[in-house]
Amino acid sequence: MPPLRVLRIGGSGPEDVVVDTAGRVLTGTADGRILRITLPSRGTGGSVEEVARTGGRPLGLEVLSDGRLLVCDAERGLLRLAPETGGTPVEVLADSVDGAPLRFCSNAAAAADGSVYFSTSSSRYGLRDWRADIVEHSATGRLLRLAPNGMVEVLLEGLQFANGVVLSADESYVAVAETGAYRLTRLWLTGPHAGRRDVLIDELPGFPDNLSRGPSGTIWIALASPREAALDWLHRMPSASRRLAARTATRLRPPPPRVARVLGIDQRGHVVHDLRRRGAAYRMITSVHECGRTLVLGSLMEDGVATFPFPPQPR
Repeated sequence: MPPLRVLRIGGSGPEDVVVDTAGRVLTGTADGRILRITLPSRGTGGSVEEVARTGGRPLGLEVLSDGRLLVCDAERGLLRLAPETGGTPVEVLADSVDGAPLRFCSNAAAAADGSVYFSTSSSRYGLRDWRADIVEHSATGRLLRLAPNGMVEVLLEGLQFANGVVLSADESYVAVAETGAYRLTRLWLTGPHAGRRDVLIDELPGFPDNLSRGPSGTIWIALASPREAALDWLHRMPSASRRLAARTATRLRPPPPRVARVLGIDQRGHVVHDLRRRGAAYRMITSVHECGRTLVLGSLMEDGVATFPFPPQPR
């Protein structure tokens, strides 16, 4: 991975990054703002503008074909807003399922038929205590579908910290990152395997976070942190031991190591890109998105977005 260029945005925790049809980057920050970023280019220094406030904590974003923006808000549920009109009104598309409030809405992908596939990471912990869920290995994450008629259904449950969501290029399947299990789980939507659940890629070298799909069909995986042998061992312990360790993780909040890494896989789950950098000034990469000949990175911890050229120029 080439050296990263960091653009400070005047806010912390740009957890997800997406790109609109004009090539501008959209992200959400810890204080509830949605920001639109014009990246620096030759002769210009770039710019950052606020386009909306959700009133909660925006995480995953998805640009719709009509220019509106889907927002997975960890506190308010699945939202929709229009950046071009100042983000108002903020529509709540889903804040409950089967009569129970949605907790920890994380990431979404929109299908051509108007369906929205989205994840909730945990039913036990909120965003502030995400480490506790990873340690406890609670398996309370879910993949849901918002139908065009507004009904919400649970497609998959029992997921280990459900996170990024992406559709295949032909929309034959939807994949969801199980951060706590180091894998991408696939649900077939069409074809002979429709309704079947399997694994798209397993044994990842780190914790998969948000997912995106590039113009060529490459599925990009942000790896927030390297895999930890001690955590793998803990996950084999009885649930009471994991719950005790989860309380410790909540109290101590250890920082992630300074490692930047993203993977690109093809539609069959084969790794085609493995980009990494140790000692990076930008850490805990939670999202990656193609923007022309640039990869844009987001982070739950940093106060800016990072970029680097892709594909890297030969030396």
